[in-house]
Amino acid sequence: MQRLVDLALAAGFTSCLAAAGGSAQAADLAIAVSAGADMVNLRAQLDTFESQTGNHVSVVEMPSSSTEQFGQYRLWLAAGNPDVDVYRTDVIWAPQLVEYFVDLSDAAADIAGQNIPSIIESQTVDGKLVALPLYTDAPALYYRTDLLEKYGAEPPETWKDLEDTATMILEKERAAGNASLNGFVFQGAPYEGLTCNGLEWVASHGGGHIVEADGEITVNNPKAVAALGQAKSWIGTIAPQGVLTYMEEEARGVWQTGNAIFMRNWPYAYSLSEGADSPVSGKFAVKTLPSAEDGEAAGALGGWNLAVSKFSRSPDDAIALVKFLASPENQKKNAIDGSFLPTIAALYDDPDIAKAHPFIPQWKEVMFNAVPRPTAPTKKQYNEVSKDFWTAVNETLAGRGSAEDNLKRLETQLRRLKRSAWE
Repeated sequence: MQRLVDLALAAGFTSCLAAAGGSAQAADLAIAVSAGADMVNLRAQLDTFESQTGNHVSVVEMPSSSTEQFGQYRLWLAAGNPDVDVYRTDVIWAPQLVEYFVDLSDAAADIAGQNIPSIIESQTVDGKLVALPLYTDAPALYYRTDLLEKYGAEPPETWKDLEDTATMILEKERAAGNASLNGFVFQGAPYEGLTCNGLEWVASHGGGHIVEADGEITVNNPKAVAALGQAKSWIGTIAPQGVLTYMEEEARGVWQTGNAIFMRNWPYAYSLSEGADSPVSGKFAVKTLPSAEDGEAAGALGGWNLAVSKFSRSPDDAIALVKFLASPENQKKNAIDGSFLPTIAALYDDPDIAKAHPFIPQWKEVMFNAVPRPTAPTKKQYNEVSKDFWTAVNETLAGRGSAEDNLKRLETQLRRLKRSAWE
């Protein structure tokens, strides 16, 4: 397996250099990215690209808020701005920005084929590869190994298992005086994170994906109703009432102080939970999210990608830069130096990555079970679809209407939004 990884690295890197070396003269390129933990590593990779090609690459730093980024990107792209050549994009933006980006299907075919198929599918709109994956994200179930071992419990495979285990441990721990312990924390606030959680509950019950690949609205069905009804039953029992306002960091805050048995969160929380000052360090593990008794685990696909602007003055050089940054070699560096999840499947078996971050190989199964949000079928209307969905889910969790009534109302809203076809 390692030989296959090494060959993939060599092939990907060589192709990137070959593409990059095709320019007759040096180009000035700009890449728009949000400031974050990977900026030092990114700059080092850009310096290497510059030294190998003679091109110069400047970084246009964007706000950390993805909503603000998206708004700025749309303004620049709608105006035909040629000053940004490469955009780092969220996994859900491809259908909304497809008209502004170069089709990478042919130019990046060699690298694209090494990626996890569902990730490439998330960036493909009407047969066009809108962006090349850089690193990915998928949630997992974090669980307290010390507490499960203390009470002879196994990691849950189903949501019912989670309920039963959390209830049992809570009863025993609270009887022993541990009043601050919670059973399960997740992202229940009305925002995009709840769309991810809600989609996971519905899909893992066999209730579909809100809107299917062919554009059909399927969210109002008995299995989806059962999924949200079950989640509603957690509020005030195994999940605190405050979870209705939790985003990622609020959930992590409760978990990392040692006050939760289970948590649904993204990979970033793993290294923080293992920090030297973390009360749960060495006391937890991760696994794929649970499912219904007759369903399959489903984790919402996240991640970031690289797209080339149609308005770039140097599109060939911009494509070479994207291929270089998304190459197996640089994805390996991102994984080792920044603990970012690769999108290239073979890297999950790389021993150097496993040595640096033992948790990354554990995410392989999580990644292969990841499901995309319905961005492709709903196209430019996804933001409204997502908002309507997370509102219906939050209302149900809060007890403002039943799952049946809220999903029926949601279906009506989505049909009104779609009309004759998604646009």
